[in-house]
Amino acid sequence: MPELEEEGQFLPKHHATWSKESKLGKPRKNKFLPRLIIGLFCITFSYIFGYHLFWTSASNPGNPPIRVPFNFKHILSRCDEIQTIPGPPKDFEHRTQSDRFVNGTQPVLIRNATLWTGRNSGKDVIFNGAILLDKGLIKWIGEDIRANEVTKKFAGLDIVIIDAEGSWVTPGIVDAHNHAGVGPLPQLSGAQDTNSLHGITQPFLRSLDGIHTHDESYALMIAGGVTSVNILPGSANAIGGQAFPIKLRPTKERSTSAMLVEQFDSPQSSGWRQMKHACGENPSGAYSGTRMDTIWAFREIYDEAKQLVEQQDKVCTAAKSGNWNEAQTFPENLRLEALTDVLRGKVKVHTHCYEAVDLDAFVRLSNEFKFAVAAFHHASEAYLVPDLLKKAYGTPPAVALFATFSRYKREAYRGSEFAARILHDDGLRVIMKSDHSFPINARYLLHEAQQVFYFGLPSEAALQSVTTTPADVLGLGHRIGYINEGYDADVVIWDSHPLALGATPKQVYIDGIAQLPIGTNVIKKPDVYNEIPRTPNFDREAADAVKYEGLPPLIPSKQVKNLIFKNVKNVWLHDHHDGVNTSQFGIKHVPTPMTAALNGGTDVVIRNGEIVHVDSLLDLTNGDFMDYDIFDLEGGSLAPSLTTFGSPLGLTDIILEDSTGDGTVLDPLTDNIPSILREDATIIRAVDGLQFGSRDALLAYRSGVSTGIVAPSSNGVFLGLGTAFSTGMSNKVEHGAVLQHVTAVHVAIARGTKTSVSSQITALRRAILGTGQQQGDGDEKEIFRRVRMGEIPLVVNADSADVIATIISLKDEVETDGGGQLKLTISGAAEAHLLANELGQANIGVIFTPLRVTPLSWDQRRALAGPPLTNDNALGVLRAAGVTVALGSMTMWPWTARNHRFEIAWAAIMNPDITKAEALALGSINVEKLLGVNRPNHLRDMVAYHGDIFDLSAKAVGVISPVRGLVELF
Repeated sequence: MPELEEEGQFLPKHHATWSKESKLGKPRKNKFLPRLIIGLFCITFSYIFGYHLFWTSASNPGNPPIRVPFNFKHILSRCDEIQTIPGPPKDFEHRTQSDRFVNGTQPVLIRNATLWTGRNSGKDVIFNGAILLDKGLIKWIGEDIRANEVTKKFAGLDIVIIDAEGSWVTPGIVDAHNHAGVGPLPQLSGAQDTNSLHGITQPFLRSLDGIHTHDESYALMIAGGVTSVNILPGSANAIGGQAFPIKLRPTKERSTSAMLVEQFDSPQSSGWRQMKHACGENPSGAYSGTRMDTIWAFREIYDEAKQLVEQQDKVCTAAKSGNWNEAQTFPENLRLEALTDVLRGKVKVHTHCYEAVDLDAFVRLSNEFKFAVAAFHHASEAYLVPDLLKKAYGTPPAVALFATFSRYKREAYRGSEFAARILHDDGLRVIMKSDHSFPINARYLLHEAQQVFYFGLPSEAALQSVTTTPADVLGLGHRIGYINEGYDADVVIWDSHPLALGATPKQVYIDGIAQLPIGTNVIKKPDVYNEIPRTPNFDREAADAVKYEGLPPLIPSKQVKNLIFKNVKNVWLHDHHDGVNTSQFGIKHVPTPMTAALNGGTDVVIRNGEIVHVDSLLDLTNGDFMDYDIFDLEGGSLAPSLTTFGSPLGLTDIILEDSTGDGTVLDPLTDNIPSILREDATIIRAVDGLQFGSRDALLAYRSGVSTGIVAPSSNGVFLGLGTAFSTGMSNKVEHGAVLQHVTAVHVAIARGTKTSVSSQITALRRAILGTGQQQGDGDEKEIFRRVRMGEIPLVVNADSADVIATIISLKDEVETDGGGQLKLTISGAAEAHLLANELGQANIGVIFTPLRVTPLSWDQRRALAGPPLTNDNALGVLRAAGVTVALGSMTMWPWTARNHRFEIAWAAIMNPDITKAEALALGSINVEKLLGVNRPNHLRDMVAYHGDIFDLSAKAVGVISPVRGLVELF
């Protein structure tokens, strides 16, 4: 098409000519009226002539004039823009510095490293390698022996040389599903921008406009090796808006825009956009609708966008063929602009979708409107319908999962820990994500990869699930997620193999800039931690997950009274001699005799559910063992069963489904208490609400956690009386189901409730001291008399150091006022380290629920981060002050109980001076001691494991129950 000389011209035939005004001679100087007359004449003549020419020619089809709009360049530009395929610029691979490079950043050479590059499907590892970071880019990677010749190119530059001492180095971790910034920590009402409730479909909203720059979790995520996160809107809407990947490095500009992985105006931008969709319970609940309403809302707005796309394409076709009569304006609709890009394949669609019914509906939607799905997120039933996912329009979507976080609501009930391996085996890409900040702290996103590796996902795929795969799915795999020359200099040096429990960064580089404080203590770990961990075989369990559609039977496969465990490498026993502990922690390690070590391990004899013999060499031909079953542990372990506390395990099945739980205890300070409860001053007993056979309880049992302690759930001060129960029982009246009807009195003191902290403390003081108006002479008064006299423990759930300090003073007040030695335990305890010495002097115990706390609330904001951000960790500080400490589970979620063993192992790794006997006590005997469980050690359960209980090799295979007189095998 010939070039147009000026905007708004008429050109003959296909390009009619607009006549220029003729010069009528110079007007007379200083004569206004003649000028005005001449001007009006020219305008009138041009209008009449142009109008006559246009319509006369229009009546002649053989020679139609075309009116070129004044903004024709803009129209052509928009047509080119909407047809541009996202991707890096052609010269991207040849860039010499990053668009995020900070002037003055020194080059860094990391030597003597084990480089996991992410290339070759995650199989590419360079042993004894080196990597050079400069100008925000990875400039070179290779064998360490060549590092000297490479650095000669940088003669004269001040290169920082880091000796990695053989450590593993990986790309920075990429979190594809994160709400940091829009839901910053600590959670305060004025800074929560995750969800908008102004419409069910809002593709025009942008998370960028709500990303706060002062989120305290940014530094915590970096401490876990996370370098880039995709900030999504929430899932209350069917379309929540556009997402934006950011880097976590603080910038000089201190602005939200400066955090973006790719700047809007950067010539190096890939051009990919991200958008959040959601189906299922969340949008249905937020808008009081159904799944049918949600899918209709999708179809309605996608149809609008489709019509707009068709109008735009029609205009562009006409404009590019020179038919400007059909292209006078370019159709625009700011509300639909991002959604039209979805239909043009320029947006990565991230869809919150759980169940098969939701996945099926969305797959049909993608085919109806012909747009690809980048990833289905959460997708708890995706592993049951992999072929369905492959039918989605375009490239099969990835699946972004949690590892073990399941069963918290109905649509997550069939979630499986084996989902990642099943999907991977079916050829689908798997991403592990956090949904930060709740429930998974993105600082521990790598632990999600460790867990799915434990349950059978190959090691390469597990590492890819938090690096290369999310980077590729976000359309950023050309610059992050890999260790490649020319890529962004985002790398992590780990203190152990990244898939080993407790793996912690020694240093994190983002854009080539070190992010962790220099000089922070890094725990020296044994060499074995630098190796790829061994994991158990879960083939049968994975097959059963599919066979039973996510609900495989969890009952034991066999019960026996008499059994011999052969080839046991490590034995830890409850220490008891005539009812008196002879070891410091009540647990002792039984040394394996030399003869047993040479033969692969010792033999342990169980008769009627009790260990009666530990010997290095048994003569199994002896008639005494004729009626014994034999089980070869193949170098495994025997250890005390673990005890869980903190979550409502035992009081609920599905935590977010009220109909499946005990419910919430009324608060006497704020609620209208029914007279039948008020008259007798009744204190609620958890034992009355116990329910057995929940999947979370049975999975905990099969993971070596056979005892649960639970208190009633309440939003107020007075929770009630705790109880201890067996997690493996089917009903309350079964022998051994309820281990202790009443354990301790539980209360909670916190900010942000309906009443002030001072009011809560006053109520607790009056209850303990028995002063003031009492509600009656019922069991509450008697219970608190026993608390006052030290006959029953008082457990106060509190995180704030200020509240804990008040509780310390209250204990002294009670004891000074004539009470006994108050048995007091602080649970929660996020800020307890600030009062470690005072707690030790006051003989107050602490149970962390959990130890690896996410500082969600204001009361938790001063939680001790631990290495690599701080030299100390909370457990170590309290132990040093002589405080009796125990480990519990995350407060809200019953599913966390099954991972109790991982938390104990993590605690032991972070505190190398802890013996394994003490670590086991932290999760068993200490829990029971602080929470008022009184039972002799010889009646406590034991658990048999394949592998070592303190690493990823362990798999519980049976529970030894002295109370029930049997062994249950899984």
